[in-house]
Amino acid sequence: MYQLMTAKIRLYIDTPLSVAQSVPLTREQAHYLFGVMRLSVGAQVLLFDGMNGEFLADVVEAGKRGGTLLIAAQTRPLQMPPDLWLMFAPIKKARTDFIVEKAAEMGASRIVPVQTEFTNTSRFQRDRLQAHSVEAAEQCGGTYVPQVDEMKRLDRVLADWDETRQIMFCDETTADDPATPFEGGKDQSVGPWAILIGPEGGFSQKERDRLRAMSCAHVAQLGPRILRADTAAVAALTLWQTALGDWV
Repeated sequence: MYQLMTAKIRLYIDTPLSVAQSVPLTREQAHYLFGVMRLSVGAQVLLFDGMNGEFLADVVEAGKRGGTLLIAAQTRPLQMPPDLWLMFAPIKKARTDFIVEKAAEMGASRIVPVQTEFTNTSRFQRDRLQAHSVEAAEQCGGTYVPQVDEMKRLDRVLADWDETRQIMFCDETTADDPATPFEGGKDQSVGPWAILIGPEGGFSQKERDRLRAMSCAHVAQLGPRILRADTAAVAALTLWQTALGDWV
């Protein structure tokens, strides 16, 4: 029996994994394990691939530019998050990073950046944000890594929307309107959902009207105060997970 408590480092491997498999390391992975974390031959690492769960591996070769791990046992099966997308308008770099990281930690299955009429940034690096999603899954014990999409215009996303996927639409203009709470609960559909968070300037009236005309869209209140976009994303994920997700 392997002592799992000795394996404190988790690493995402972008290839299918299985027991007894030899896993070659990239230069960047070897630098992290052997240069930064100071591991050596005989150390143990937890690996996951986002498809087959989590595995315990032994370091069998360690070098400055590469190395090899040998998978000894499976420690956990794949645990999928709910079928929940987080749609948000990108904001400043550090705060967008925060939203992606928290979405991965809190159980979003897909992260969909959207450009709204009032989105105040056009800078978006999908590869960098996908790396943040991977790092969040590594650190929080996840076995699944949410995909980060390329940014798309909100109107085009809604034009192609499959209305079997419900939308939790977070509109700050309803903060003091008691008639439009998001009730959630087991009486709501537990099928596919998406949470939609607007930009710092809020949604345009045209966007609000478009969403309110969709039968699958449900307005959500996030309290009596207007929240920053990154705070709203965390609050909305918490509300949905508590009402309909795997926190129940």
